[in-house]
Amino acid sequence: MKQAISTEKAPAAIGPYSQAIEANGFVFASGQLPIDPATGQFPEGGIKEQTRQSILNAIAILESAGLSLANVVKTTVFLANMSDFAAMNEVYASFFQAPYPARSAVAVKDLPKGAMVEIECIAVK
Repeated sequence: MKQAISTEKAPAAIGPYSQAIEANGFVFASGQLPIDPATGQFPEGGIKEQTRQSILNAIAILESAGLSLANVVKTTVFLANMSDFAAMNEVYASFFQAPYPARSAVAVKDLPKGAMVEIECIAVK
């Protein structure tokens, strides 16, 4: 069985998908763009501000499932430009503690809405 997870504290899905799905004790959170749910816009600034907002959106979704970043076992970071990796990583590291989740970070040609970063995660209850 699977159950959709949703919160107004993170941006609504912009397509035919759920913010997250819970199945068999796992929560699979969709990739989070750096959209501020209060304004519907990206935060001002660059990759650091966008990374922070993407992670805050993921936190809001996890909290709606009764979880936190401590429950995250895997993340995937999509970057529009791999030259932003170090700055993204600096912000990312400020949110997670050891033992760190497994992670993939890849550069992609484009992200929706012209975002610089998108972050998805898998958490376990």
